[in-house]
Amino acid sequence: MKRGTLILLVVVVVAGLVGVLVVSIFHDGLSARATPTLLEKILARDARHLAIPSTARNLQNPVPASADNLRDALLHFADHCAGCHGNDGRGDTLLGRGLYPKPPDLRLPESQNLSDGELFWVIENGVRFTGMPAFSNPGSQDDSWKLVQFIRHLPRLTAEERIEMERNNPNSPADRLEEQQEDDFLNGTRPPPAAESHHH
Repeated sequence: MKRGTLILLVVVVVAGLVGVLVVSIFHDGLSARATPTLLEKILARDARHLAIPSTARNLQNPVPASADNLRDALLHFADHCAGCHGNDGRGDTLLGRGLYPKPPDLRLPESQNLSDGELFWVIENGVRFTGMPAFSNPGSQDDSWKLVQFIRHLPRLTAEERIEMERNNPNSPADRLEEQQEDDFLNGTRPPPAAESHHH
C-alpha cells in the first residue's frame, strides 16, 4: 500500500471516530436528561481509570472496620452524599436524575470492584465533567476512609439503617417549618401569631 493511501486511510478512520464521538456527545442536544451512550460510558470509565494515580489504587484503608465507624459513615453519607446518590446508593434521586452523567449505582460491581484506594481518591478529588465534587479536607481524611467502608456496606444496607439515614437527611426550610408545626400541634402548643403588617 502506498504511503499516501495509508495516511489517507488513517485520516478517514480518525475522522470517523471523531464523528462518532461528536454524534454520541450531542445525541440529545446538550440536555442533562439524556442517557449516556455506550461509547460515552466506556470513555468515562477509562478516563476515570487513567485519572486515578496508580499509587492511589494500591492504598489500603487505614481506618479500622467497626460498628462505630460504620455508623459515623452512615450518618455522614445521609447528610452529605444521599442528595445525589440516595440513601441506598442507587443514585435515583431528584438531583441524581438531573446530572449528566447520572451518579453510578454504588451497589453494583462497577463501583464495588474499585479498590479502596480508588474509592477514596474519587471521594477526595471528585471527577471532572461530572457532578462529583472533591471533598478533600487536608488533615482529616478519616471521614473519606469511613465512607469507603460504608460504600462497601451499601449492598447489605438494612431497612433499619435506611430509616435512620432518612431521619438524618438534610431538610429544606419548608420541611423544618412543617416538622415544627407538627411538633407544636402534638405537644398542644400554639404557634405564635403571624406578625401584623402596619400600613401608614
